[in-house]
Amino acid sequence: MLYYLFKWLHQAYNVPGAGMFQFISFRSAFALITSLFISMIIGKTLIRFLRNKQVGETVRDLGLEGQNSKQGTPTMGGLIILAAILIPTLLFAKLQNIYIILVLIATIWLGFIGFIDDYIKVFKKDKKGLPGKIKVLGQIGLGLIVGFTMYFNSHIVIKEKIREQAYVPSQEIFNVESSTEKGRLFSKDEIKSMKTTIPFIKHNEFDYSWLVSWISPGAVKYTWLVFIPIVIFIIISVSNGANLTDGLDGLATSTSAIIGVTLGVLAYVSGNTIIAGYLNIMYIPNTGELDIYIAAFVGACIGFLWYNSYPAQVFMGDTGSLALGGIIAVFAIIIRKEIMIPIFCGVFVIENLSVVLQVSYFKYTKKKFGEGRRIFRMSPLHHHYQKLGYHEAKIVMRFMIVGIMLAVLTIVTLKIR
Repeated sequence: MLYYLFKWLHQAYNVPGAGMFQFISFRSAFALITSLFISMIIGKTLIRFLRNKQVGETVRDLGLEGQNSKQGTPTMGGLIILAAILIPTLLFAKLQNIYIILVLIATIWLGFIGFIDDYIKVFKKDKKGLPGKIKVLGQIGLGLIVGFTMYFNSHIVIKEKIREQAYVPSQEIFNVESSTEKGRLFSKDEIKSMKTTIPFIKHNEFDYSWLVSWISPGAVKYTWLVFIPIVIFIIISVSNGANLTDGLDGLATSTSAIIGVTLGVLAYVSGNTIIAGYLNIMYIPNTGELDIYIAAFVGACIGFLWYNSYPAQVFMGDTGSLALGGIIAVFAIIIRKEIMIPIFCGVFVIENLSVVLQVSYFKYTKKKFGEGRRIFRMSPLHHHYQKLGYHEAKIVMRFMIVGIMLAVLTIVTLKIR
């Protein structure tokens, strides 16, 4: 909203400084600062409110060191994260941008599902919360929205045309919005494409239509029958991966912040004609605007860490964890980097995988030997290290280091292939 206000002030009255709001880099910085401020201010107020209402965490006895100290810690703190993401985005982003609308829908959609789950656990005193099938149905619903939107509004500018025709004055190189607008000159070269990015491959593009084109050339129009189930699977997997990772103070929040920075870099280069041409990657019009959203996302995570780092004063609950994972998945799909999720979301993936392996192996050995056996002392993986005697603060720090390494690896794939 402030974007439109200052744009009008700049055009109508030439107010000094108002033109700065045309720059995505400027608005991203303000979104980050605003998000940090909101999360810290709202966080303190909400924690006090939750304590007064005795909205505390009920801890299951898992035999883990220090878990009893968490009993009664306020939960549903994901509301802090949601507010710190939504408010700066509404203030600083171009709200008619289809991709901004899509990530806002994902944030509210999954945040609402998580909130209902937490509400049932806390206020209805039902530890099971929202039935798993209902959660999955909600995630499928979001997957359908994202899948159909991306299929019918998915455009790129072919790389050869960027190199041959793109011209943006040097002083505007870092004005992503100007670059994006200049990109509109290539509207005749924009193509509706179902291509995505494959890391480490020289010609690093994969077209989903290839999955159906072998049937017949006319089958390409049914690519959505393959693409949408893939989108649904990604959203369910990453959302649940973030939910499983949320088991130690600051773990899900810190790893999500690192992933957010990575996605911000990828969105920036994909939405800028000059940088996309230099890196020889697909230029995706209008994705640069997503940097405002992801800046607010990172700020919300870091601000929440102020209260969620060890020892935690508040837990995000499913209100936060389901939303964080879903946002990351949708964002990656929009900027055509979903195949890279196993790299930059490596922490989520390994947490998810540890649960799948543990459960599968237990059922297999119970059926074959009559006694269930385990691969890990406990799953998800962070609990395995707790059982080995590691302090949770050390586990979180080491998972963060792994997350940073994976983030760097993801970014270098832009050039190393």
